[in-house]
Amino acid sequence: MKKINAAARRKRGERGFTLLELAIVMTIIIILATIGVARYEQALVQAHEAALRQDLAEMRKAIQNYTLDKEAAPTSLDDLVTAQYLPQIPNDPMTHQKDWNVTDCDALLSADQVSTGICDVHSGSDANSLGGAAYSSW
Repeated sequence: MKKINAAARRKRGERGFTLLELAIVMTIIIILATIGVARYEQALVQAHEAALRQDLAEMRKAIQNYTLDKEAAPTSLDDLVTAQYLPQIPNDPMTHQKDWNVTDCDALLSADQVSTGICDVHSGSDANSLGGAAYSSW
């Protein structure tokens, strides 16, 4: 069997990759891209969940502070902005809208409290978290 060196192959027009080599490389690229997209989507959901936890904690703290300072619970989330307990009502990271579900409570936070109102806030999303719990139950 005669060995053909690279210079001789180029003269005959045998340069580049074969179709099989290109197909194998494309398959590998597609597999890696699929794995990358799946991990990116999961990281994106985790980031939204972290933002939701942060927003809920801030709004709940603002509701508590408002209630203790004013001796009356806020009647809406806008009361928190008006009284400057929050700079603005954040968008729900899951729905990308300001569609928070509020819970009105009859329980008083302190003995000095004269009226009831909002005591908790939840996401307006019907979706479930990566852990399986509904975002609206957080």
